[in-house]
Amino acid sequence: MVYQSTLLEDSFMKFIAPIWGLIGVVALLGFAIYRLAPRAWEALQEGLTPFQWCLMVVWTVFMVYSEGYRGFQKKFSPRTAARVNYLSKSPSATQTLLAPLFCMGYFGATRRVQITSICLTLGIVLLVLLVSQLPQPWRGIVDFGVVAGLSWGLLTFVAFYIQAATSENFAHDPCIE
Repeated sequence: MVYQSTLLEDSFMKFIAPIWGLIGVVALLGFAIYRLAPRAWEALQEGLTPFQWCLMVVWTVFMVYSEGYRGFQKKFSPRTAARVNYLSKSPSATQTLLAPLFCMGYFGATRRVQITSICLTLGIVLLVLLVSQLPQPWRGIVDFGVVAGLSWGLLTFVAFYIQAATSENFAHDPCIE
């Protein structure tokens, strides 16, 4: 016998899935910022040489542009907000249960988005392992730039989500398979 969801279950999933997706993505980004910020602050408290200050400024500008603007604002944030918005219309049970992963494109996305999500995750894990081996203040300098880029990304994701949730015609593709 094939199971068919009821109207009440569908309504519940349409309510819970986007909330879970939004909270999960915000929590993931927020937790990364929370974990990295103390190391960045530690480097600043130890004091930096003029060369290290210059390097930190250049690195931070680079990270805000490449990670925050190009990565998050132009790609991840609008697509992820569109996927959260999609969950408010027609989520499946699996999409509801794994809403943060669905919103970030690990499944139920075009092949390109799935491959990009997986490769970026693997690359980030590798970089985290490498950067964690750096001594202070170098680790803090790197983390400062990453925190700045992630903070930009978190803000743009929330802004795009608000736009998606409040507009009739959100013009960004959720890249659903």
